[in-house]
Amino acid sequence: MRSAASVRRSMATISSSMSIKHGISLWCPQSQSLNRQHSGVVYSRTRSLHRRNFVVSASSSFANENREFVIVGGGNAAGYAARTFVEHGMADGKLCIVSKEAYAPYERPALTKGYLFPLDKKPARLPGFHTCVGSGGERQTPDWYKEKGIEMIYEDPVTTIDAKNQTLTTNSGKILKYGALIVATGCTASRFPEKIGGNLHGVHYIRDVADADSLISSLGKAQKVVIVGGGYIGMEVAAATVAWNLDTTVIFPENHLLPRLFTPSLAQKYEELYQQNGVKFMKGASIKSLESGPDGNVTGVKLENGSTIEADLVVIGIGAKPAVGPFEKAVTLNSTVGGIEVDGLFRSNVPGIFAIGDVAAFPLKMYDRISRVEHVDHARGSAQHCVKALLTAQTHNYDYLPYFYSRVFEYEGSSRKVWWQFFGDNVGEAIQIGNFDPKIATFWLDSGKLKGVLLESGSPEEFQLLPKLARELLYREKGRVYYAIVFILREVRMCNM
Repeated sequence: MRSAASVRRSMATISSSMSIKHGISLWCPQSQSLNRQHSGVVYSRTRSLHRRNFVVSASSSFANENREFVIVGGGNAAGYAARTFVEHGMADGKLCIVSKEAYAPYERPALTKGYLFPLDKKPARLPGFHTCVGSGGERQTPDWYKEKGIEMIYEDPVTTIDAKNQTLTTNSGKILKYGALIVATGCTASRFPEKIGGNLHGVHYIRDVADADSLISSLGKAQKVVIVGGGYIGMEVAAATVAWNLDTTVIFPENHLLPRLFTPSLAQKYEELYQQNGVKFMKGASIKSLESGPDGNVTGVKLENGSTIEADLVVIGIGAKPAVGPFEKAVTLNSTVGGIEVDGLFRSNVPGIFAIGDVAAFPLKMYDRISRVEHVDHARGSAQHCVKALLTAQTHNYDYLPYFYSRVFEYEGSSRKVWWQFFGDNVGEAIQIGNFDPKIATFWLDSGKLKGVLLESGSPEEFQLLPKLARELLYREKGRVYYAIVFILREVRMCNM
C-alpha cells in the first residue's frame, strides 16, 4: 500500500497525462447537445406541447390496435421503463411491450454470472432475476405486467416501422399504432464470420436466456473450453467454467485483460488470480479460424501463427453492436459510436420516438461528448429519465456518471470472490494503492484533476458510498486531488492517513 507521502509525491510530479483507452464508446462533437430543431419541428419543453404530437386514444383491451406508449425490446431498459410508467399511473391500458424473447424483462448481467454456475452451486434462474430486483425493486414477473394492465407481446420482434403513420409491424404481421415509441432493443453479439467457423456446433455467443441455456447444456458435456476475448464476457465466463472444473484457455489480441479499463498492473492482479484457478491465457494472439471434425462440431481454434488450441466448446465474447434493425432508416444514427442519436431527454430526431439503454447515443453531460454505454446501470437510469421526461414537466438533461462493475467467482467453494466497481473516466495517469489482499484502489488523474476511481473488494456499505464520493470529488481543482484521494481512502478503510 502506498503511503500518504508517496501519494503526495506522485501528485507533485504530475505534469502531463498518459492516455489510456476509454472504457466506453466516445465522440466529441462541436456541441454537447443535439440541435433542438429537426426537419422543421421544434421540440417543446412544456408538458402539454411535448406530448401533443403522440397521444392517441387507447383502451384497456387495445381492440383498435392503438397503443399510447409502445416499448420495443425486452431487456433491462424495458423493465425499468415499465416500472416508471406504473409509478406515474400511465401503464394500465396504455403501455405495450414488444419483445423477441419468450420472457418478461430480466436483469441481463446474471446470464454471464450466476446463471452459468453448475447445478450444485445454486445457479440463478428465472423468475429469480426479473427486473427490477437488481436494484432492490419489486420482481416484475409476467403476472406483474398482467396485474398492471401492461400488454406483453412475446417472441414477435418488430420488423418494420412507418414513422409517418406511427405504426409498427411485427414478424407475425401484427400492426401496432403507437403514440410514443421507446426503442430499447439493446445490442446483438458480434459474431465470427461463418466462413471461419463462426456458426459451428459448439460455438456459443451470449446475449439472452436461450444463449445461456445452450451454453450450460454444452458445459455439462465439455472438457476443453476456449474463450475468445479478454473483456467482460471472457472474464465472467472463464470464472464460471472454473466452477465446472473444465480446462479453460482465454485468447485475446491485447497485452492484458480488459484493456479498455484495466491498467497493465491492475490486470496483472486479476490474471494471477485466474491462473491460480487454473485458467490459461494466450495474449497477443490472432485467430485464423475455428476448426471442426467430420460431425461438424468445433474441435479447436487455429491461430495466425499456425498453432491450434484444442477445444470442444468455444465461447465468443468480442463485443456487441447496437440493434438498430428496422429503425435505421427512420431515425438518425450516430456514425461514430453507433446507435440512435438522442438528446439529453432521449428524444430522437423524429418527434415521438425515443431510444434508451445500449442502443442510445446520448450526450454524456459531464464530459461534453456523445457516448453509447453498454451497461446495466445506464439501461436503468436512461429508462427512468426518459419516461419521467415523457410523462412530466421534467426538462433537465440526463447527467450520468459512468459506472462499470463485475462480480465473479461468487459460487460456493470459491477461494476468492471478486467484486470491483469503477466510476468516472479512465484517462490520464493511473495510481494504484493496495496489494489485492483483498482490497486495491486505482485512481486516474489528468491535468491535475481526479478523473476516475476503481475499488476492488469493498464492503457493501463502501460500494454504496463510492458513487457519492466519486461524483463529489472527481473534478476537484489542481492542488486538491491529493486530499480527494486521501478522503476516499479513509472512507473505504484503506489507510490511516
